[in-house]
Amino acid sequence: MPTAQLSVYFFLQVAVILLVCRLVGRLAQRLGQPQVVGEMIAGVALGPSLFGWLLPDLQAALFPAQTLDTLYVFAQFGVGFYMFLVGTEFRGDHFRSRARGAFMVSVAGIAVPFALAFLITPWLMGLPNLFSESIKLSDASLFLGAAIAITAFPMLARIIHERGLSGTPMGTLALTAGAVDDAAAWCILAIVLASFGGSWDSAWLAIGGGVAYAVFMLTIGRRMLRRLADTVRPDAPLGSTTLAVVLILFCLSAWTMDAVGIHAVFGGFLLGACMPKGALVEKLRAMLQPFVVVFFLPMFFTFSGLKTNLGMVLEPQMLLAAGAILLASFAGKGLACWGAARLAGESPRDAQAIGALMNARGLMELILINIGLQAGVIKPGLFSILVLMAIVTTLMATPLFNWIMRRRAGPAGVSTPSGAG
Repeated sequence: MPTAQLSVYFFLQVAVILLVCRLVGRLAQRLGQPQVVGEMIAGVALGPSLFGWLLPDLQAALFPAQTLDTLYVFAQFGVGFYMFLVGTEFRGDHFRSRARGAFMVSVAGIAVPFALAFLITPWLMGLPNLFSESIKLSDASLFLGAAIAITAFPMLARIIHERGLSGTPMGTLALTAGAVDDAAAWCILAIVLASFGGSWDSAWLAIGGGVAYAVFMLTIGRRMLRRLADTVRPDAPLGSTTLAVVLILFCLSAWTMDAVGIHAVFGGFLLGACMPKGALVEKLRAMLQPFVVVFFLPMFFTFSGLKTNLGMVLEPQMLLAAGAILLASFAGKGLACWGAARLAGESPRDAQAIGALMNARGLMELILINIGLQAGVIKPGLFSILVLMAIVTTLMATPLFNWIMRRRAGPAGVSTPSGAG
């Protein structure tokens, strides 16, 4: 396809993506779900699971294979920048204020998913179209454990904030445990990607390079960002030069993580987490978050959906695998975190609410499994199962959380959370 034709397809594709994601997202809100859940479903609907099934010729004409590389670049930039914005909301004080309870819930939310993953992965590796033929059992088990252990941290934070629970013991514990679990899952994913590369040289480069860059950002990088933040006046608009510097730093941070063999999203999140809280971060969020969420994330959802074929899941063996993974997901996060919260001294309802929130996967799951598919760790069959798991667990989180809180506060105290996760 001529290069000039790529832009013709791209603009039409983006118009269709934004329209469908907006419509399905608004429908999801009417049904009491966050808009992001509707956008996740819309992305899958635009792929072979619905659009390609109903109108295969039209779907192939709108999304020809030659154009997907362009969509991929924009999707990766968008999700990387979204992770940067998520990083700016990361608060270290949550770790200090509820250390014991958060530690217990975090350990349960990591240990149980990985134990279940190591239990079922040997069987799953005997099924077709799930894992790469060259992957080791340990790497496959670690990847599946990370996929089950991940939490929709941005969505969790948004629900807690909108319900006015940010300063409560339950809200603080859930935020802390979610952050720890996601950090652990990302670290383990980085190890799997490095090990799967086939040579310990690349593994050491990825692990050592990632650790060295993290140390640099947490020390020298943080001091440099503080100087940049000190130039921003709270009562003045964010200057174009400052914005350009932040965009350059984001691109360099994403490039660094890609260059050492991890992934750009790690660089985006780390840069965001190291940004000093204050006027700079607030102005960046106000200026960039609406555009990133409205324009870029739907492209990521659609790119994921174009690689998802839920028809595969209907095959008997795949259906059995999907059931086992869904069961392990619910037991590994929802039930495990609920039990740990009770052992930590939380009330029965707070423990149930924590379990419901921690069980949602959302966007974080899609990012993780897209990285696995891109690296060749997993195949389209397992990718489709994990997309289904992400949608089902995220769909359940909001109504289950609302039902639990309604039992405690009464119908008047319930509001419908929305946001990205």
